[in-house]
Amino acid sequence: MSLTVRAITAAAHREWIATRPHVSFLQTPAWGEVKSGWQAESLGWFAGSRLVGAGLALYRQVPRLPRSLAYLPGGPDLDWTGERLPGTDLDQWLQPLLRHARDRGAFTVKLGPEVVTRRWSASTVKSAIATGMASGLTQLPADEEDAAGRAVLDRLVALGWTRGAGSGAGFGDVQPRHVFCVPLAGRTLDDVFAGFNQQWRRNIRLATKAGVTVTTGSYDDLPAFHEVYVETAERDGFTARGLAYFQHMWRQLRAEDPNRLTLYLAHRGDELLAATTMTRVGDRAWYSYGASTTAGRDARPSNAIQWAMLRDAHAAGCSVYDLRGISDTLDPTDHLFGLVQFKLGTGGYVQEYAGEWDYPVRPLWHKAFRSYLARRQA
Repeated sequence: MSLTVRAITAAAHREWIATRPHVSFLQTPAWGEVKSGWQAESLGWFAGSRLVGAGLALYRQVPRLPRSLAYLPGGPDLDWTGERLPGTDLDQWLQPLLRHARDRGAFTVKLGPEVVTRRWSASTVKSAIATGMASGLTQLPADEEDAAGRAVLDRLVALGWTRGAGSGAGFGDVQPRHVFCVPLAGRTLDDVFAGFNQQWRRNIRLATKAGVTVTTGSYDDLPAFHEVYVETAERDGFTARGLAYFQHMWRQLRAEDPNRLTLYLAHRGDELLAATTMTRVGDRAWYSYGASTTAGRDARPSNAIQWAMLRDAHAAGCSVYDLRGISDTLDPTDHLFGLVQFKLGTGGYVQEYAGEWDYPVRPLWHKAFRSYLARRQA
């Protein structure tokens, strides 16, 4: 079967997404509008005149040079494992993309398919931590190996793709390879609550007794969210985005769908203790940004606000609540371990994706770009 790739309208892209169980929020037309500094393009894969796949490509131009990186975060949404169009090889899907990107002036294509390769249950991970049998997820035997997903990795290597690396220079921000998920499909809220560990259940009850209330906010509440977010960034050592970024994100995502982005606020009286955002596409919800004050930690607002988001995701019919990325570490002395421990308390599972992959459509430009990045990171 011969497949072709060409630009499609944002409206056609949204119509495609509406037919799918879920697509990464990073692959929505609205996300392309959020990423200022990139040129966004919705792409369609066609078998004849029939649309059979779609994706959002972001193009980032090299300073002062007529070449760009083509980046498809969390996508594209193709038939990666041959379930929808049996008999088609991955090369038939990717070669038209490479040709299109080259015609657009790209020197490298970077993509990050949400293809699942392995899963570990919370109990397996907690046992490994308790016994010290592994210092990282990659050393820990998985509870589930996805044969189709692993076959995608092998095929990408055979086709000349290589694992991408974060640039740290505004080109192709690396999306997490390991995420923590809480399953919701076929479970009651009581089931979900019972799946939390004892500390999580205790903290949610403690927050209620401490007078913590969780509400959803509006655009006008973004400055208050941002103030707590900046405090969190200073405390945890990451670079905070400006308020204008979140205001722009709010306008773009909610213009596409009013349910695409929700702001949550946890107060004790008039004091804002924590704030988060949740993103939804189809039957999946993501915890996207979070912030909390140091002063309010004793009231456990982070547990309370996550429980509120989980309840809303469940009420919306979501099958999965995605707490987003965790590091590979299982070492309690690692500074990234606390986030792993916090998410493990929900009793869900760790899911590994295929990760991000690069293909040089202009090898000399690709090599020069890698050298440029190495100098910047030195």
